[in-house]
Amino acid sequence: MDVLQHIRFRMSLWLRAKLIPYSIRGKDLIPILERARPPTRSPYLGLTARHIAKRVKRACRNPWLMRDRPCLREGLLVYRFLAMAGYRPVLRFGVDRTTLTAASLSAHCWVEIDGKPVLNPPSPGMVEVLVYDHGSQRMPRRPANHPAVPLEGRVG
Repeated sequence: MDVLQHIRFRMSLWLRAKLIPYSIRGKDLIPILERARPPTRSPYLGLTARHIAKRVKRACRNPWLMRDRPCLREGLLVYRFLAMAGYRPVLRFGVDRTTLTAASLSAHCWVEIDGKPVLNPPSPGMVEVLVYDHGSQRMPRRPANHPAVPLEGRVG
């Protein structure tokens, strides 16, 4: 990867990290995921998944907004930039099993490549409720053999 390409990547990541709280504020999850869909081009071929995850963590540190949802912000960014680097990432959402009957759910999102977590791996008590893969030509789906948990409400 040349220097100019790396500078473009860092600038694009920084800008998207700063604007993402505004672009998803008050939106339901499906429109948020539609905005996370990466472009068809792959301008960041050659970047490693580890490098992208490290840069996303750095770009998202010390947030002013979305402090209580760092995994969502980081997950959306890592998902988008991994796809733009030529990977086939999968964005997964889960809830903590112990909060299923509580007044508010404890949710988490993480990104995987080939079934291995790249960023923010889930805790053992997580029940996966939603899988998003932009290459599948389908919108989010509930994984087989997992209970349906309503994801009503707003994110952001």
